[in-house]
Parts: sequence; structure tokens; C-alpha cells
Amino acid sequence: MAESSPAEEQEPVAAREAVAEQSEAEPTATSGVQEQPEPAQQGMAAAAALPYRPVSGRYRSSGGGYQLELRVDVDRIRSGSKVLRRLSGDFFATNGGTTTYFGSFTVHSPTVTWSATRVVVKGLGTYTWQAGAPVVQVTIPRRRVNQPTGDATAQFLTAGGQPGASYTCPYISAYFRDIQWEQDSVVGKIPFLSYNTGSLPQPPGSPARVLSVPGAYAEAGIQLLVSGATNVIADSSGGWTDSELHGAMQTNFSLWKNVPQWRAWLMVASAYEGVSGVRGIMFDAADSFQRQGCAVFYDLIKGTDAESQRAQLRTYVHEIGHAFNVLHSWQKNLARPPAPLGPKGGFGDLSWMNYPQNYQSPSGTSGTAAYWGDFPFQFTDNELVHLRHGFYRNVIMGASPFATGAADIEPELFDEPIADESGLRLGLRIAKSGLAFGEPVVVELKLETTDLRGRFTHGHLHPDDELVNIAIRQPSGRTVLYRPLRLRCVDQDETVHLDTNRPAIYSSAYIGYGRDGHYFQQPGTYQLRASYQASDGSRIVSPVLRLTVRHPVSASDTQLAELMLGEEQGKLLVLRGSDAPSLRSGNDALQEVIERHANHPFAVYARLAKGLNAEHEFKALSPDRAGLTVRAPDTKSAIEQLAPVVKVSEQGKGVDNLTLNLATRRLARAYARQGDLEEAGATLDRLVRHFDTPAFKPYVVEAVRAQADTTKAELMNDFGSG
Repeated sequence: MAESSPAEEQEPVAAREAVAEQSEAEPTATSGVQEQPEPAQQGMAAAAALPYRPVSGRYRSSGGGYQLELRVDVDRIRSGSKVLRRLSGDFFATNGGTTTYFGSFTVHSPTVTWSATRVVVKGLGTYTWQAGAPVVQVTIPRRRVNQPTGDATAQFLTAGGQPGASYTCPYISAYFRDIQWEQDSVVGKIPFLSYNTGSLPQPPGSPARVLSVPGAYAEAGIQLLVSGATNVIADSSGGWTDSELHGAMQTNFSLWKNVPQWRAWLMVASAYEGVSGVRGIMFDAADSFQRQGCAVFYDLIKGTDAESQRAQLRTYVHEIGHAFNVLHSWQKNLARPPAPLGPKGGFGDLSWMNYPQNYQSPSGTSGTAAYWGDFPFQFTDNELVHLRHGFYRNVIMGASPFATGAADIEPELFDEPIADESGLRLGLRIAKSGLAFGEPVVVELKLETTDLRGRFTHGHLHPDDELVNIAIRQPSGRTVLYRPLRLRCVDQDETVHLDTNRPAIYSSAYIGYGRDGHYFQQPGTYQLRASYQASDGSRIVSPVLRLTVRHPVSASDTQLAELMLGEEQGKLLVLRGSDAPSLRSGNDALQEVIERHANHPFAVYARLAKGLNAEHEFKALSPDRAGLTVRAPDTKSAIEQLAPVVKVSEQGKGVDNLTLNLATRRLARAYARQGDLEEAGATLDRLVRHFDTPAFKPYVVEAVRAQADTTKAELMNDFGSG
């Protein structure tokens, strides 16, 4: 006989008969209907002076076999909380001394019947498995506020009404879920405490209250339990990279484990290295146990005035929201399974997960001031459903990857709009029409105006900033979404004006590796298409880009591809190198490419990752958390690796022009740090000469010249003798 599921396990005959008698005695549950008590009960109710205790909250059964954690959401628990009218639960199997997760269910539209003595909630559940008894009926006795909450009885029924398993679940909390939250900060960066929402203008219907980060989640029905005192970590002036943050989490997060657990870590760091405007990041999206760590960057949100305190509250709640697997407001349709977008393509959401500068109100106002004028400091209803009632593995930290489940998407999401009056055009190109198997895939994005009057929009064109998405149709016919390793929240206004003087902006991105691993793992023809979410909510779609990945023709080609397509190598190419011990094997593979295949085109990419990493410092916390170890920039190694990259690329045989620009400026910095300001200047002059040809538009040449001049001034300031 097949093993039954926790909802189908049968009770003893006597118990089933008792349940059947009870069901016959109860009236049919109807949404919003009040069950009428007997006359004697009416008299008792009239005499009762105290109000009823809410029944919503979390309940859990005990004992061997299966255990049920039940969440009931049918009445208001506390001021500020919303009633979502749902049931949900998670089953756990206990065998000997071990307990494992079995599955989850949610009832989205239950009927609720109230009487003076009990509440009955009943509905058809959605399960993570094929349930034979899918109907759930929960009965909870009503108690006065001076009495303890009664036990919930969860009865599972077949579609025909036959009883399955039944669970008695004692009440354990008014919160639907709780997590342990550990927060650490670097020296001199003071963690946020609280903000009075009445300090600045807010919606008339939103009550003024003092909100901390745990307080904001309490209003959502989630308890953040602060774990221990804040550890203070040493800092350095160079900012923090993704790999440094992940290493700091592994070393400093005392509760960290590579297992699913209701625990999250937030680091208050100084700044994000290399990219301006990043206020926070959910950096833990690169392994099998994601969403355990995030960071906020103090230098961009610091301040004791009301506006700064408000921004800090939003940034903290936003980043921890990502740890719960909550996406940005405009990206929910890209989740698996997809969720509906809110107004204005998601930009109209009044949510912690929207960007203030992107907000588009239904009344037509937009931007940061409109957002704060309308925002009631809460999650949307759909986000609350996920936080309170999402399936266990899709919410708990360290389980399902960010955005949940597989990366497959519907190709129709990237169809061209029926009408496009945005005045913008998006281009997607690659320097080569065909790539060797295992060669890193780097694309160039170009956003230009088609309106001679000019257009204002945002300048976040890199897919890591999550306002550009790239769909990849693989040779198998499967369409997947490129999902960057880190969730970089650039929630700072970066408005650009595209006109005849500056008609376009550009960005390049390595998209060969992301959260789902390598995207170009088989030879054949790929089709790529990008989508840009403009400031006004317009969705600009690029033409389809066709890319051929050639078959390897020799054993040497296959060996080289294997050296480039490892998981650690993919992460190193994304991170532009790292000293992290967890990536040692990947670094060894890239070093083998450099040493044994120095003249092969793949060596350019290995040298680029090694050289960029060597050119800047690398921070690591000591295992005992006693201090910060900083590996100083390795100038000699940086020059050895970056100089060949620049030379080959200037000949058109290496990296794309945007990456060449970056590599050249970093090479110049290495020369300056070595004390050779003359060679640093000559290197930057060669960069300008490379672009100062008829092949490039005049505004591009001027932009490169301005970058070179700015870099020269910075190098003279940092390394000049004065």
C-alpha cells in the first residue's frame, strides 16, 4: 500500500464518527455569515463585558509522525495589520530523532463562520503535492481576552466530504512567522533605530507612529527577533565588493549555516565598491543556500534628519524583504510562478519594494515626493500573502533561490508592444557574430532617443540594476531569464536627458553566468532579447539578437571550454575576480588558462578577472572575528595581467570597447600606484586615441576624453607628490 500524505492519514473510526456528527450539527459555512447562537447563548453574550480574543495567528501540533504548523488569517491581530482571509500551513515529518519538511498548502478564499462559541474556516487548498484530501476545515473556540487562545482543530476532507487526517494545534504566536535577525556594522557606521512617520507629510489615512525595522515587519505579521548585540567590524576606505560581503557573512554571522533556516544577517557597510548609487544589496544569491545575507550602505543613507531616517527605514525593510524572496515591484511577473504586476507596470505599487524615484501614481504624479506623499509604510496585499502564507521553501532563507524555482519564462513577456510612443529605442549587440564554445558572452546595450525634442529617463542600463532584463532562447527551445548573481538596489535617482547633444547611453554586461549557472552551455544558435523599464513605466524591447556558439573541433577546444565553464569560474567572471577561499578552484582553473594557453582568446578574460582583482584591495574578516585583514593592491600582478588585455583589445581581438575603457583606466591606476604617473597618463592618452576615430560618434569620443581627464586628476590627487 502506498504511503499516505499528512492530509490523507485516517483517524480511528470513533474519531471519524465524532467528526461526522459535529459536521452535521454545524450550519454550512458561508463567507461573512454569522452563525446564530441559541437564546441562552445570546443572553450569555449580552452579559459578557469583555471582547473576544482574535483567533488569527500561528498554531502547531505535536507528537510523532506528521506535525502541522498552521496559520490562520481571518481577523485583525493588532493595530496596523491587514486581514488577508487565508489559511496556510506547513507539514513536517518526524522520524526517530530527525524532523524534515514535507510540504505546504494555502487556502486563498475560505469561507468563515462566526458564532459566540467558535470560528469555522473552510476551503479548498493549493498544495505542493497531489493531495487526496484537499479541503481544509479549521475550528477554533472563541475566547474572551482574559482567557488563553484555544486550540485549533484542522480537519482535512476529500472533495466528497470524507474525513482524512485531523490535527489538534495549540496556539503559539500572534505572528504568522518569526525569524532571528542579526545585524553587524563597520566601525563608525551607526545602525538605524526608528523613525516617526509623522515627522514628514504622509497620507491622511496613515496613522503617525514610531517605526523600527522589527516594527514594520510586525505590522506585516512577521516577528523579527533581534539576535544578540551588534558586532562592530573593521572598515577600509575602498568600499565593499560582493565577494567580500559574502565572506564577511560566513565569518561574522554567528547563526549562518548552509541550510534553510529562519535566520538573516544584515551588515551596515560604508559603501559599495565600483558602482555609485547603490544603497543596499541582497548579495547572497550565488550558491545553493541563498537569501541569508544583505547589506545597506551607510554613506548614501546616513543622517539624523527626518528625511534621512525615513530613507534608512525603507532601505533596511527593502533589503530584508529580498531575503524573504520578495521581488521589486516591477519584476513580479518574472517570478516563477509569475505574480501579477501592480498599477503602471508595478511602478504604481505603494510598497517597501518599489523605488521612490520610479513611483507612478494613478493620479498622474510621479517621483520621490509623490511616493512619500502616498506611501502608508506597508507591503502590498500580494506581498503580505507571500510573507505570511507563501510555501515554506519559497520564503524561508536558504531554500528556494531568489525569484523562486526554475528560470523558465514565457517568451511572450518580451513581445514588442502593440504601440510604442515612448520616444526611446533599445539596442542589443555583441562584438562577434559567433563565439567559441566556452567563450564568455558579453553584450552591449544601447538606449537612444527617437524624439528630436529629447526624452528624460533613468540611466540604469546594466541588467544587474534590475531595470533591464534579458531573455535567452537556448538551442533546445527553452527560454530563460538572465538573473544576476547579486540583487543590486540602485534606488537613487539617475535621470538622464537624451537629446541631439547626447542621443544615447551605453552599457556592457557579462551574461554568461548568473543565479541559474551558465546560460550558454551547449553549442548552437541562441536568440537574445532585452527589455528596459523606462521611468514613465514604458517597456522598451530590443530587436532579437542571434548568437551562434560554435562546436568545439578538437580535444584542446573541449578542455579549454571545461576550464572556463566551471561554476566557480563563472562567479569569478561576474565578480571580476576574488580572493575568496571558496573560489580557489576557479582561480586555479583561470590561472591554468593563462599559463598553458597564453595566446588563446580565452586568456584575455582570465587575465581581466585576475588583473581587476589584483588592482584593488581585498577585505576578509579573521575567523575569530577579531579583526579585518586587508590584502593590499598587488600592483605588479595587476599590470602583468591588464597590460596584455588592453593591448590585444586595442587591436580588436579582445574585450568589447566599454570593458576596454574600464580595463585601461584600472591599468593606469596600477601604474600610478607603482609611482609611474607618466605611464599612467600615456595609457589614458592611448585610450582617447583608440576612440577618437570616425568609427565612434563625437559625443562618445568626448565622453571618453572626459573620463580620461577625470581619471588623470584623481590619480594626480591620490598618488602625485604634491
